Amino acid sequence: MLLTSACTVANSDAAGDAGSADGSTLRVVLTQEPPTLEPCESSTTATGVVVRSNITEPLIERDPTSGKLEPLLSTGWRQTKPTTWTFDIRTGVTFQNGQPFTAKDAAFSIDRAVNSNLACNVDGYVFGDEKLDVRAVSPTRLTVTTKKADPILPLRISFIEIVPRTTDTKAKVRIPIGTGPYAVKKWQTGVSISLARNPKYWGKAPAYPRATYVWRSDASVRAAMINKGEADITTSLDPMDATKDNSVAYPNNETTALRLDGREAPLDDIRVRKAIGMAIDRDGIIDALLAGKAKPAAQLVPPGVVGHNDDLAPPSYDVAKARALVKQAKADGVPVNRRITLVARNGQFAGIAETAEALQYEMARIGLNVRIRMADTATSLQYQLRPLPRDVGPIAMLVQHGNQAGDAAFTTSQYLLSNGPQSTFGTKELDRRIAAANALSGKARAKAFADLLAYQNKTVAQFAYLAHMRGLLGLSPSVRYRPNSATGDEMRLAEASPVKAGKH
Repeated sequence: MLLTSACTVANSDAAGDAGSADGSTLRVVLTQEPPTLEPCESSTTATGVVVRSNITEPLIERDPTSGKLEPLLSTGWRQTKPTTWTFDIRTGVTFQNGQPFTAKDAAFSIDRAVNSNLACNVDGYVFGDEKLDVRAVSPTRLTVTTKKADPILPLRISFIEIVPRTTDTKAKVRIPIGTGPYAVKKWQTGVSISLARNPKYWGKAPAYPRATYVWRSDASVRAAMINKGEADITTSLDPMDATKDNSVAYPNNETTALRLDGREAPLDDIRVRKAIGMAIDRDGIIDALLAGKAKPAAQLVPPGVVGHNDDLAPPSYDVAKARALVKQAKADGVPVNRRITLVARNGQFAGIAETAEALQYEMARIGLNVRIRMADTATSLQYQLRPLPRDVGPIAMLVQHGNQAGDAAFTTSQYLLSNGPQSTFGTKELDRRIAAANALSGKARAKAFADLLAYQNKTVAQFAYLAHMRGLLGLSPSVRYRPNSATGDEMRLAEASPVKAGKH
């Protein structure tokens, strides 16, 4: 069984169906239990890593390596009017409950995720709360109309997971139904999630009949489970526990940064925010805590994404200059001694607790009063997403943002807009620049986003950037799986297969 040996933890007695060592069950270990399996929340990492392309599927998927959009539940799409896109719907597909999939289900799914009052993450993250006119003009054809021309609407649509039109519209679901290669068999809260191969799946059947997820917050425990043959895949290994036999490194498109709440003193003073950026020893943290498997960041948008600014460089590590800025702010009456809470999510990446401690130390060196609050996924999301908590004082949130969509719009709409779902503040001018960039395409679009990222750093400075990350996936020698830049957000179990004897 999965939960035996020294890795056994509380509740293991209840996890009898959590996995098997006979090769029929793919055993996956996560850092945290998903807060929900609601498909319209699958643009969040903790949910998407289980749900996306496993239980549910979108109309279109983006190849994480090439960036090319590829057909899935839609076989083709085209812009039929300046503000309208038409999508052809795949035939011969059924949901896991036996219900046929048609354009009505696609229209329903988009309406439910974007036009409803469910407050889905995909609504704010991908569509910026814009409402869509969605119509099933026939069983095999769908039209989506926006108020303004949207050159990347198909890319946005790729974030919406399709569910049957019988799905609840008043509340988010616990056990989703989709068209994917696996269906949820059981979710034992606090213990495990079990999936079973979908016999009605329209595509190629996955190699493993079953899959299970368990969660362990300790990276060393996750590594030990691979080493002892108790797990097949684990997320987010600590570099100190990784070997060539139990792990594989991959570029994950994640960027870590401190999001500084500019609404609360002393973080409402740009001198203090910029001082924090100067106080971070990025190279030191990367070498000592991230095993050198990351690169210093100067923006949230990673290389390879449309809008990345190649000319931006992190501020020089200069403690003396940073301390002088804080003293200057203090002389002008800024309460720099007010306690700042640095919030970080347990298990978000290997070494996060140590990284938070290093950042606390570096901020203290320049005269700031910082305490650390390590939080579970659900609690950290309360600090990360709007509506932001009240009466909690100044917050420095250690965030990790992955732009898997390949376009800076998905970063700026979330993190830089004044009212973005994961932004604490902004400016009217920055909002204007974001809106203008969104209306462009091609090279003009890329330049406009690159320019506004530089403008944000100079005039707003909501973020003190840390690093563009690389992931470490724990992988059993008995499993063949090749991670890519999307694996942290969307681990496609159908791409995993057993290694045949003699092929290790």
